[in-house]
Amino acid sequence: MADTVSGAVVPPRWNLETVFPGFDSAKYRDTKDSLSSIATELDTKLSRLEETPPFQAPAEFLPPLRELLGLMNREKAVSETLVSYCYAVYSADTTDTRAMNELNAVEEALVPFSPLYTRFRSVLAVNESAVRPLLANETELEPYRSMLEDQLFWASRQMTPGEESLAADLARSGASAWGHLQEQLTSTADCLWDESTGERKTLVELRALAHSPDRSVREKAYRKEMDVCERISVPVAAALNGVKGTNITLNTRRGWPGGAFDAAIEKSVRQGLLSRKALDALLAVMEKSLPHWRRYLRAKARLAGLPSCSFYDLFAPVGKTTASFNFDEARSVVEENFSKFSPDMGAFAKKAFDGGWLDAEMRSGKIGGAYFTFMPLAKEGRVLCNFDGSFSSILTMAHELGHAYHAEVLKDEPGLLQNTPMTLAETASIFAETVVFDAAYENAAGEDKLALLEMHLQDGCQILVDILSRYHFEKSLFEARKAGEVPPETLCSLMLRAQEKTYGDGLNPEERHPYLWLVKPHYYSSELAFYNFPYAFGQLFALALYSRYRSEGSGFAGTYRDILLGTGRLDAVAVTRAAGFDIEDPAFWESGVSLFVEKIDEFEKLVDARMASPQE
Repeated sequence: MADTVSGAVVPPRWNLETVFPGFDSAKYRDTKDSLSSIATELDTKLSRLEETPPFQAPAEFLPPLRELLGLMNREKAVSETLVSYCYAVYSADTTDTRAMNELNAVEEALVPFSPLYTRFRSVLAVNESAVRPLLANETELEPYRSMLEDQLFWASRQMTPGEESLAADLARSGASAWGHLQEQLTSTADCLWDESTGERKTLVELRALAHSPDRSVREKAYRKEMDVCERISVPVAAALNGVKGTNITLNTRRGWPGGAFDAAIEKSVRQGLLSRKALDALLAVMEKSLPHWRRYLRAKARLAGLPSCSFYDLFAPVGKTTASFNFDEARSVVEENFSKFSPDMGAFAKKAFDGGWLDAEMRSGKIGGAYFTFMPLAKEGRVLCNFDGSFSSILTMAHELGHAYHAEVLKDEPGLLQNTPMTLAETASIFAETVVFDAAYENAAGEDKLALLEMHLQDGCQILVDILSRYHFEKSLFEARKAGEVPPETLCSLMLRAQEKTYGDGLNPEERHPYLWLVKPHYYSSELAFYNFPYAFGQLFALALYSRYRSEGSGFAGTYRDILLGTGRLDAVAVTRAAGFDIEDPAFWESGVSLFVEKIDEFEKLVDARMASPQE
């Protein structure tokens, strides 16, 4: 539960002791030490298979394959628990050097597994003639069918075991370290906010002020943010160049075809267990929707009495609602609406809140944004967010708890079958967010209804317009990085060009955000590129699922749980097909966008009515 101070319920910090009592505990040390024994046993079994001629009889390959899967399930549970725990401690306080050291130590302990998995894929490939019949006929392997077929593919996109080992080892002081640098700089950089009082604000706090109802505050925060970003742009640009340079080099070495962009996007599609046809259909429909979103932004500008929206107006609340929530009130909103959809989902939310799973307090040193992470050994997860009392921050909390519920559904699955591609993971989170939003919107009237409708469109604009701009930016970044180092001013130019492509005349060209490449951590992953399009996938697929819920009623909750359970076993095309959708058909995506277009039409009408009858 949150603490109460002066009558206000303060957002909580999480409790991690049920995972590990601390870095010095025997439980933590023993778990970390177990990685070495798992690696040794896995190495021994792989060596034995590498020395054995390819199996001719499929049944003979089943026992060693069963043993390998068992060891890898154990490794996944241990490693993901350790990494999640260390990162949770570190991200809640990036000045904690012990947490950083432990995170580095765990990453070092995981280095041997990269070549071991490379060898596992090679063993599968060598024995493919035995593997294929097993996948087709062996009931025991049915849950692993998609995963093993995927591993056979990745066998064709890997370096030698020695090279993969070197790449994993170098990542700790290379791409992963660059990512940590971006996190540290953006979470601790600050500026003087008020000269009279000496008050300072961090970059995270400045970005949160984009939601202020006072335009002068938003503009001030925006200009301060630009100054802070410029001040740290050189080291953060170096981090981005380091990460993308590593991506390009490794993609080439691993045999991904085409240029820097083609290799990166094909790898991203495969990691998302998607198809290029489905992605192309999604992107085409997103492009087609842009004129509607510009209508929305022009209507928002009219409502505010502006010639056009500036970037710092994108998150401005509209309507005269003054709704503000303390943390316990926010908790009630989430629990009650989750329960209305599914008692199981509501009970889970209560479990998470009661169990101290959330760190929601805004403070210096804590990273911005929000995320969910899972600790398989404890069968528990944790949610980090920065709660500011707004309804928007309630939606963020619901979003992350949607991820948490997804993990709850999968928690008893073997470790290898708990991995979910982002495309499907984002569906669960956005669905949960929609459950909370839709309930509030149905019960709202007048100014509150206008405010909630605009908030919904605000989120949709970010997911379908801003994310498309980030896709364009990252495409141009890969092309530019292939030619050499990309300086901060060029990165800013590429970002502004990408925003022009998507926002068009919906945003004031003089006041966009050239530094989004600096503040968005998604660009700094050593293994993931084009991180953002899964959010658009999740948004539209979640809307399709929610439409089914509205038509089917409470009985859909069981179907929804089954869909989530299948996400660890099937690719995105197969999962969505099982739900009755064809994601390779643009018509599917257009059906989701049409729901937004209806809301944009409604918003324009409300704005016109408001302008015709000004409020006192």
